[in-house]
Amino acid sequence: MQAKGKAHKLGDHIDTDAIIPAIYLVSTDPEELGSHCMEGLEPGWIKRTAPGDVMVAGENFGCGSSREHAPVSILGAGVPVVVAKSFARIFYRNSFNMGLILMELGDAADRISDGDELEIDTEQGVVKNLTTGETLKTNPVPEFMQKIASAGGLAGYVKQRLAERA
Repeated sequence: MQAKGKAHKLGDHIDTDAIIPAIYLVSTDPEELGSHCMEGLEPGWIKRTAPGDVMVAGENFGCGSSREHAPVSILGAGVPVVVAKSFARIFYRNSFNMGLILMELGDAADRISDGDELEIDTEQGVVKNLTTGETLKTNPVPEFMQKIASAGGLAGYVKQRLAERA
C-alpha cells in the first residue's frame, strides 16, 4: 500500500479511550466513529485532519482495552496508516483485522515532526519524510497482513477467500 499525507504527531501510551471515548461505543459506523476520533486526547482533533493524513505516535500506541472501535474510528477519520515507535499487541492485531495498517518504526519515529509531509510504502517498509528529505526504513508489512487490510479487514478477507473457492 502507498500512502501520502500530513503527519499528526501523538505522544506515548495513547490508550483506546483517548482514541475513541466510551461514550461513542454505541455506534459501529466508521464515519460516525471517525468524527469523534482522538476526542479523548484533544476535542476537535478531527478538524485538523484530511483524508490520507497519517498518525505518528510514540510508544505503546493503542494500549488499554481491546475495543475494535479504536482502529475503526481511525479509518473512519480517513487515516489509512499509523506509524509509531511501538504498538500495544492486542491493538496491533485488532487494527489489521479491521483493515488499518500499522508500521512500527522504533526510535526513528522521533525524527518525524507534526505537520511533516510523509510518503509511505508498506510493501517496502519505507517512510519518506518529504519535508526533511529523510528516508526511514523498517520491516515491510507482511504480505498476508496487507491482503487482510486491503480487503477491509479479516471478515472481508475471509469472504474473498470463500468466494474464490466457490
